[in-house]
Amino acid sequence: MAGVQEPAPAADGPAVEAPVSLPAPGPVPAAAPQPAGGPGAPAPGSPASASAPRPRRGNADPVKVLMHRHRELCERAVDPLEIAAGLEAQGFTDRTAARFRHRDVFALAEELYARVPRGRETAPPPAPTERVRAPWMLAALAPGAAAGLAGIGLALTHGSVRLAVGAAGALALTAALLLAVRRGPLRAPGGRTVPAARLWTLWLLAYAVGGDGLLTQVLTGGPDGPWELTPGPLLALALAVAPAAWGAHLFASRARRRIADSRGLADFAAGARPLLLGTVALQLLALTVLLVLTGFSPGALALGAVLLLARLLTVHGFPETASAALAAACAAEALALASVLAARIPAPGFDALAAPVRALVDAAGPGAVPTLVCGAAALGLLAHATGALARASAHTATP
Repeated sequence: MAGVQEPAPAADGPAVEAPVSLPAPGPVPAAAPQPAGGPGAPAPGSPASASAPRPRRGNADPVKVLMHRHRELCERAVDPLEIAAGLEAQGFTDRTAARFRHRDVFALAEELYARVPRGRETAPPPAPTERVRAPWMLAALAPGAAAGLAGIGLALTHGSVRLAVGAAGALALTAALLLAVRRGPLRAPGGRTVPAARLWTLWLLAYAVGGDGLLTQVLTGGPDGPWELTPGPLLALALAVAPAAWGAHLFASRARRRIADSRGLADFAAGARPLLLGTVALQLLALTVLLVLTGFSPGALALGAVLLLARLLTVHGFPETASAALAAACAAEALALASVLAARIPAPGFDALAAPVRALVDAAGPGAVPTLVCGAAALGLLAHATGALARASAHTATP
């Protein structure tokens, strides 16, 4: 336009407008509206504006790096808590989430869940549970059946035939126990177990049958020939495998349901702990009833608690802890027998080695040793399980 001078560009600092002279008389045409982004930017409603990329957030977006690193987890998750469980399993804590500018792990998982796109395909419907229950229910009943048949055979035979029936029953019971822990809710996912745990379990079961009789003979100067065996507690423990499997199934299914219903890791943990304690209480109640019918033993009741907690920890991803507790219980029972035998060494000071065991047996009988040992191991496992099994990451994989 005549008479109007353009602003002179400045090398540094803001532009300074030159003096503007008055325009010539006459109508002034309206200036065409310019887009907000400058003369070369597309209009707000144009297709080019819709396809233009948004401004980048720069390097101040730590969640984006985390999102790309765990993209598969975020795309596979069905809710934010599943992402939170996956992050928790990889060592994320609320302090770690604070470095990503979130108050806790669940808040971080919610943003990851919202920002990662997901396909529209729906997950396949779960298989009917009624069809897959029958095999593992039969496997859980197998130890009780094997122990019951062995007990009947021992009651009806004598001499060398009775010995052969006992050996065959022991082999059948071992095979049935292996079958029960490889099917259904007692199966460790991916077979992730500690092989030595089987040996520790067999030792504890063998001590429940003949440990008290052996300790009694050792304290009296023996052993002198065969000692007394008590197969009743073993029969009760074998029959208790079925309610243990059912309790493990209910605990796992209810915990996974709470993953979908909970709104945070703390909320899930607050509901998972009562589930665990209820499962243990119901199992101990069932085992108590079975022990009353077959011959009550407090040591067998404590052993049942140890075996249940050890299996739950193994099923949900903590086999090393379970195996360590079983090994410690075996070592304590073996140490009790070894200390009495070591007291026979004719050397000064060795007599005192058997004093604790003698005092315990004199006060509460030989059954006090497995009761004390397995009770301490059960309390230790329960304390660990209330923390480990209350984490959502322990229930993301279907056992």
